[in-house]
Amino acid sequence: MIGRGQVRPTLRDVAERAGVSVSTASLVFSGKGPVAEATAAKVRAAAAELGFTGPNPLASSLRQGRAGAVGVLVEGRLQMAFRDPFAVAVLDGLAEELERVPTGMLLLAQPTDDVDAVVPQLAGLALDAVIFSLCGPGEHPAVDHLAARGIPMFSTGVPGDGRVTQVRIDERASIAEASRHLRALGHRRVASVAMPLGPMGEPGAIRESLVVDALAHIPSIGRVLGFRDIFGLEAPVVQTGDGSSVEGGIIAGRALLDVSEAVRPTAIVAQSDVIAAGVIIAAEELGLRVPDDLSVTGFDGVDLPWLPHRLTTMDQRGRERGRVIGTLVRRRLDGKRPRSITQPVELRVGTTSAPPR
Repeated sequence: MIGRGQVRPTLRDVAERAGVSVSTASLVFSGKGPVAEATAAKVRAAAAELGFTGPNPLASSLRQGRAGAVGVLVEGRLQMAFRDPFAVAVLDGLAEELERVPTGMLLLAQPTDDVDAVVPQLAGLALDAVIFSLCGPGEHPAVDHLAARGIPMFSTGVPGDGRVTQVRIDERASIAEASRHLRALGHRRVASVAMPLGPMGEPGAIRESLVVDALAHIPSIGRVLGFRDIFGLEAPVVQTGDGSSVEGGIIAGRALLDVSEAVRPTAIVAQSDVIAAGVIIAAEELGLRVPDDLSVTGFDGVDLPWLPHRLTTMDQRGRERGRVIGTLVRRRLDGKRPRSITQPVELRVGTTSAPPR
């Protein structure tokens, strides 16, 4: 047992106590070489006497040029990531690939109201790579910090910086495809429920001045642009106040649907499946039937077994996206220079879209 103020024993101390070389003692602890059992027993006994529990993992990682951890920045509070089935799918696929490195995955919360707050946290961590997971700001102060340290960066679309390797989708074209599906069914009075375009705040209508082509790489903005490409600038768009959530969809759905039938939309394009589920709940609470009175499309392609509908949605294969990011991280750690990738997204027609009455 090592008391306060005592110097921690080293591998060299163990080797000297056992009467063997440092390399032999190292082989005993690593298990990577042939050592006679009698010799190994002497080394283990010496280690027990000295209170030596094994080589310093930080020193070992520095010798190998690896920290043994990949940081994953998740927007908002960490518990929100575990409530979002698309976020969980991405993390599942990512973890599956990182296990093959092998390396650990360290989740870090990215406050939505204070983007700079995560930089001091990153400064104190030894990391092999950092992944900006899911949505976030188009520009991030952590990029300069990580680039200065030579830490490779990856993301699912944002921040939109050339130093960050991307695994993205065409946000604008994807939501436009879902919108065209509704237009082909005959819907003309259509609204959209969007994730927040900036720091999460109160839900409300999105002003046209906030939606500019230069920011189309940000998922929420790109999807607003794609929706308005099909239904025009006057088509109503309401943003949620808490990101992608069922609760946000319910609030926005009520705002759009609790109006007279003459102005009520016949279809709603939601920017995520859980938002779409919230819109459906709001509609049914108001006595509307889906898809008879209201068609709803989602975005993500996640499983919602508790929802008594099969969503019409844009399937962006979250688990596969996580695996692709993990593969790019593995290649980078192997000394390669992987390029950014744009993945396909597929319209999956379910039971929540139909021609208007």
